Amino acid sequence: MITPAEARVDLSAIRHNVALLKERAGGAELMGAVKADAYGHGLVPTSEAVLQGGAGRLGTAFIQEALALRAGGVTAPILSWLITPGEPIAEALAADVELSASHPGLLDEIAAAARRTGRAAKLHLEADTGMSRGGAPLAAWPDLLAKALELKAEGAIEIVGIWSHFACADIPGHPSIARQLEAYEAALKLAEQAGAAGSEVIRHMSNSAAIVTLPEARFDMVRPGIAMYGLSPIPELGDFGLRPAMTLVARIGLVKRVAEGCGVSYGHLYTTSCETTLALVPLGYADGVLRHATGRAEVLAGGRRRTIAGRVCMDQFMIDVGDDPVAAGDEVVLFGPGDGGEPTAQEWADTLGTITHEIVTRIGARVPRVYHK
Repeated sequence: MITPAEARVDLSAIRHNVALLKERAGGAELMGAVKADAYGHGLVPTSEAVLQGGAGRLGTAFIQEALALRAGGVTAPILSWLITPGEPIAEALAADVELSASHPGLLDEIAAAARRTGRAAKLHLEADTGMSRGGAPLAAWPDLLAKALELKAEGAIEIVGIWSHFACADIPGHPSIARQLEAYEAALKLAEQAGAAGSEVIRHMSNSAAIVTLPEARFDMVRPGIAMYGLSPIPELGDFGLRPAMTLVARIGLVKRVAEGCGVSYGHLYTTSCETTLALVPLGYADGVLRHATGRAEVLAGGRRRTIAGRVCMDQFMIDVGDDPVAAGDEVVLFGPGDGGEPTAQEWADTLGTITHEIVTRIGARVPRVYHK
């Protein structure tokens, strides 16, 4: 089917990136973070490539993401870590999805589901070591351990992991990094003393940035996210040999000649300086092209880079191509690996004052993902 736009996903690049990260991780196992539709790359096909690249496990934010993986035929171990009251916990247990918990109330809800299903829940206990987001702070950690051990003795749960998350691993040398490592070690020690952290329990803390800069934080497993998709977790330190996997393209929908002094798009933020040719690109903020890209972000069209001319609309934006011979149906590349002179997702992120995570995860469902193996 011909569509006006598509996100081309290079699965070989994802396999390459995972293999590279696996090498960086030494002997630690890899859990590939595939939340948010695999960072916009497409959940099931991307997850399969992540596993082929050498990851042994997958991680999702929500239970429904894990269930979608199971429905798609993925059998590898999956951890879901962001659970709110009323989630389909029993369905997750039936599908052999591992869960995270950081407060006794959630442990009670998970245990109740385990009793109903007759399946012990496999749990990763999360410690808040300084992110101040999810996880139990050290002051509350002993209570969480005590509750978990009570439910373990009952047979309702198994403790299979103890984890935390870095707040500033992408800022090398930030003082919070050492403090968080120290706090995590303290949480592990308390768990060991309580009998909740035997050799079978997986210790994990490292995200993409920590994998490439903090070998002391590898522990038993690492959790790469953005780096698997070929986007640097610390751009100022380079690309670490990663290959961007996504190329976002569209076909020009309309070309027309206009006079000097024509206002373009809503608000007339752009006015033509001479007689020129305008081209309509059928992608807009409903598809993830930030409205903030107006007059700032570049695309590749007709062999040259062009700045978006005028306000980005819901479904389209305009570019000024001057006197260059472009035609309806010609391809426009918004971002890609940069091999053909096109902008990269990192350039878009830098231009728009954000991070590459936002650039790729915002690409909407109207844009089909087309996979290249």
